[in-house]
Amino acid sequence: MNDGIYNVLFLCTHNSARSVIAECIVNRLGAGKFRGFSAGSAPRGSVHPYALDMLRNQNYDVSGLRSKSWDEFAAPGAPIMDFVFTVCDDAASEVCPIWPGQPMTAHWGVPDPSAAEGTEAEKRYAFADTHRMLYQRIGIFVNLPLASLDKLALQKQLRDIGRTHPAASESETA
Repeated sequence: MNDGIYNVLFLCTHNSARSVIAECIVNRLGAGKFRGFSAGSAPRGSVHPYALDMLRNQNYDVSGLRSKSWDEFAAPGAPIMDFVFTVCDDAASEVCPIWPGQPMTAHWGVPDPSAAEGTEAEKRYAFADTHRMLYQRIGIFVNLPLASLDKLALQKQLRDIGRTHPAASESETA
């Protein structure tokens, strides 16, 4: 843990939508306790415009967002991660770098909104739905009693969060 704040890295192959959305959410919900980052194994080079629009519309700060390689976080001098979460199935099956500090890891896969088909409204809905799913999972995560959980119990909790059915409606999860 660095300066009393847990560093959290969200990984996805292209680092253009899901992982960037997750970074913004954890920085908002976990402000003062968590610091979020995102990266990809094969970054697209830019954040998806629909992701940026959705985040701006919900008053997230998007000024520093960029699509970047996960190699930045495995390099000397990079922030030490306490938690690393994959949010897409491709990144979950790839061989990740060795993360300094041996962070806790889990897979929280959600569908890729940039692969959505249909009208512009349907595509934009996919981004909003991705935000909803990640917001739910990250909300559970940032409220875990980290100080009172041993490492094995915490790892189980992290994996269970990822098993939350991504299409569950609020009434099913309430």
